[in-house]
Amino acid sequence: MKAIVVTDEAAGTAGMTLVERPEPEPALNDVVVQVHASGFVPTELAWPSTWTDRLGRDRTPSIPGHELAGVVSALGYGTTGLSVGQRVFGITDWNRDGTLAGYVAVEARNLAPLPGDVDFTVGASLPISGLTAWQGLFDHGRLQSGQSVLVHGAAGAVGSMVTQLAREAGAYVIGTGRAADRQNALDFGAQEFVDLANDALEDVGGVDLVFDVIGGDIGKRSAGLIRAGGTLVSVVGPPQARPADGLAVDFVVLPDRAQLGEVVRRVRDGRLRTNIGTVATLDDAVAALNPTERITGKTIIRVRS
Repeated sequence: MKAIVVTDEAAGTAGMTLVERPEPEPALNDVVVQVHASGFVPTELAWPSTWTDRLGRDRTPSIPGHELAGVVSALGYGTTGLSVGQRVFGITDWNRDGTLAGYVAVEARNLAPLPGDVDFTVGASLPISGLTAWQGLFDHGRLQSGQSVLVHGAAGAVGSMVTQLAREAGAYVIGTGRAADRQNALDFGAQEFVDLANDALEDVGGVDLVFDVIGGDIGKRSAGLIRAGGTLVSVVGPPQARPADGLAVDFVVLPDRAQLGEVVRRVRDGRLRTNIGTVATLDDAVAALNPTERITGKTIIRVRS
């Protein structure tokens, strides 16, 4: 099968190459999925799990990409709940070869059924962004109707999901980003927008929840905006500052079949719109994943047309 591999951590996405690799075999409780579309998160190449296995041993050349939509082509021993020929989407294990390939082996529990009326490109754009937003807002942020949420990067792949889900839950949403992102953030449902380069973040006042996808100085300043009893939720590592009278939580997204079902149900009925920036073929993936200009939205690689 064709696959994108990485061998040099220092080279980043520029070190990606398209090669031929053997098709994977399913282990216990695995399925093999014929990949139709794959998502990719640029920060993957900074994750230790991209380069080493769980015992810290080098596992290069490794195949990146951890989001997929495709069709089950084989079942491992003991696998239940899915069947050959079924359309699925979900997240692959961080320490195993990923989805920028013709086929991938993945634990069955990491996948959910993909309804027939949802395109594979859309399906591949949902797992990490959708589950990160869902878990950050509801599992870790315990968002309630009537609360206020500050969403950093509100026009991005994750931030746009956070914005829409928070609005649907009855929250008042303030988005942040660059000046060029203002209209996109408002279109996704933000009721206010803060231009981080030109507006004073502190003018936002107190909020119940901050969803931080940026970190650094912005994350540190955000801690001061949390009302008593509120929560700073970070997906970019432990917050450098903690709210004076609230919680600070950082988390790594987990696969969850039921939550994937909640996300795709909202896409089907129009409550949730995914944020896709670029779609490219596997043959053109290396160029697409090394853009020469800023891309808004998620890059999806169509492995099969």
